[in-house]
Amino acid sequence: MKKIIIYDTTLRDGAQAEDVSFSVEDKLRITQRLDELGVTYIEGGWPGSNPKDVEYFRSMKSVRLHNATLVAFGSTRHAGAKCAGDPNLRAILNSGASAATVVGKAWDFHVLHALGTTIEEHLDAIYETVKYLKKRLDVVIFDAEHFFDGYRADKGYAISALEAAQEAGADCLCLCDTNGGTMPGDIQKIVRNMAAVINAPLGIHCHNDSGTAVASSINAVLSGARQVQGTINGLGERCGNADLCGIIPNLQLKLGLRCLPPNNLKKLKDISRFVYEMANISPPKHQPFVGESAFAHKGGLHVSAVEKHNRTYEHVNPDDVGNTRRVLISEQAGRSNIEAKAREFGLKIRSKDPEAKAILERVKDLENQGYQFEGAEASFELLMKEAFGKRKRFFELGGFMVLDEKRSGVAEPYIEATIMVKVGGKTAHTAAIGNGPVNALDNALRKALLCFYPSLKDVALVDYKVRVLPSRAGTASKVRVLIESTDGVDEWGTVGVSENIIEASYQALVDSIDYKLYKDEKKSKSKTAPHKVNADDPIL
Repeated sequence: MKKIIIYDTTLRDGAQAEDVSFSVEDKLRITQRLDELGVTYIEGGWPGSNPKDVEYFRSMKSVRLHNATLVAFGSTRHAGAKCAGDPNLRAILNSGASAATVVGKAWDFHVLHALGTTIEEHLDAIYETVKYLKKRLDVVIFDAEHFFDGYRADKGYAISALEAAQEAGADCLCLCDTNGGTMPGDIQKIVRNMAAVINAPLGIHCHNDSGTAVASSINAVLSGARQVQGTINGLGERCGNADLCGIIPNLQLKLGLRCLPPNNLKKLKDISRFVYEMANISPPKHQPFVGESAFAHKGGLHVSAVEKHNRTYEHVNPDDVGNTRRVLISEQAGRSNIEAKAREFGLKIRSKDPEAKAILERVKDLENQGYQFEGAEASFELLMKEAFGKRKRFFELGGFMVLDEKRSGVAEPYIEATIMVKVGGKTAHTAAIGNGPVNALDNALRKALLCFYPSLKDVALVDYKVRVLPSRAGTASKVRVLIESTDGVDEWGTVGVSENIIEASYQALVDSIDYKLYKDEKKSKSKTAPHKVNADDPIL
């Protein structure tokens, strides 16, 4: 089976989408999921361009990837400069990445008007930059920006840009439809022409401004491209990039080309939903392959036929891409997901077991209330434990109160939270201040519990997201709060939903703490013994 190289640029091109802003923690978690999916290259960002990418690459130096290679992105050396002194190239080499992608202009219009330099100078810059990096890194990829527009404007120059990178030793020449305006048929013809005159492997990088990025990418592969660049869910600038969630299954299931390791295609829906959660975007139901409605059947004729044979109204098996068939009025839909998740968490369950039905009905009820468990794996695991009667309640809430007071003449509000919790026969009643109501509540809750569970001192919140759920209730609408926590070893996500943002945050905080204590108990293989209470502890 022929291999197609999948190059993911969600963390750079995808992060340039309007309303998307990944934190460093988001980028690290997405990197882990992309590596588990099995893409060949993960473009982490442009090192040196902003503090977030600097911190990301610094953090990645201590992360071991199992399937993917980390790529640093950058441009050719500055006009008239030397590669050795170029800060952009120095940042790439200092990033710790073993591969680099260098972008250069393949459209003479951009060379003359955007860069303000000469054709000869830019061809020299392409050649010298690729050669300089190739001597120092394992892999160098050349992104020929605006290639298809450049090919139509001046075929000779566009090909010369590719030849300069090829002569310098580039491992792949990626043809970019940067403005997203080239039709799929033209992409196919031009890539075929390039495959006939260029010896180096070719790649394709399409934007979706004409709504054809997936089709254009597939056509490029049919014409000889061996690397496909894109983003999860098609996130990207303007109208987005080519959607890998559409490209990968089409290449693998329809054309018989190998893109991912065996069985990893089943992880596609999970990573799609995960990236949406990290981007704080509601997943579109009708997204091909991975959308909730992609294999949903409602019409009576359709339902009758698909229950006899799925091929009647499904072009692929939903399980192949990690999705599920949904008969919209049936309680049977989704039990296989519960079974798979239970196995993940070490619980033995079959889809026909009553526990599976109970969990499914509970999940449906919670999702109807606004819960989503993508990106909140810890909350879902606790839900599973609860259904099996195995969830331990490490503490009980006696009550809490949050004071958010704006005093005249004082620049910042005063925020204080008081809380009462019970552990065994002991009660802790304490207070804490914070820079916001959720921070104050978090501080108070952990302050109250530290005397019982000292390991909570290691827990920190690394991200906090709030989404207002669709409603006509205005400020009375429900909100979903997604919290990401870490203890310095692991990271986990939890979720809460309520019309009250403090209550939703409290739900997510409790799940976060419970999950940490559950992890500790599991590791020690014994129940956590409450800490001996001292006279100075805040106990009533």
